[in-house]
Amino acid sequence: MTETASTRVDAAPRGARMPRDERRAQLLAAATDVFVNNGYHATVMDDIAEHAGVSKPVLYQHFPGKLELYLALLERHADELVDRVQAAIEETHDNWQRVRNAVGAYFDFVDGDGEAFRLVFESDLRNQPSVQDIVERMYTACVQAIAQAVVADAGLDADRAWLVAVGVVGASEHGARYWLTRRHQLPKEEAVALTASLVWKGLAGFPLQHS
Repeated sequence: MTETASTRVDAAPRGARMPRDERRAQLLAAATDVFVNNGYHATVMDDIAEHAGVSKPVLYQHFPGKLELYLALLERHADELVDRVQAAIEETHDNWQRVRNAVGAYFDFVDGDGEAFRLVFESDLRNQPSVQDIVERMYTACVQAIAQAVVADAGLDADRAWLVAVGVVGASEHGARYWLTRRHQLPKEEAVALTASLVWKGLAGFPLQHS
């Protein structure tokens, strides 16, 4: 079905001028929809320009090609997840609540508008080195935040703390993605509580060095 102007992402009338930052945000929002729905390889720049309600020259003024646009989009959403995890950890000094918050950050991310998480976790361009770099930086930042703020409190050395933090991230990501397929049968808050309880009971095997 051909998309109408009313269904485009924040589409302004063709030819209308917008501040550069606003236009870039509009184009990224449109690109998210198209890449999530079509995948990288099946998407062409014409699709994104049409969805955004702009001409191709306007799109190319901001992004020289499809890969550059995709990488900008991927980095934006990867940074969003890192920010969510770091904010969740920094919100409290209570270790149980830190675990609960960190797990919840992953569930909130996959439950976000537009299913942007698929670009981060399910990209059909994962073999591209530039994509791998962005995803790896995101993963490392999330693991580091958890290792430093939660696991390190158990008195583990850096290598052991990192390994346990990898487990926390893995349980959070895969639990959240599985929950998304069962969201109508299991409320998100209950799913977060179950996953956090699993993680917390595992961490309980390491005695705290300080309260």
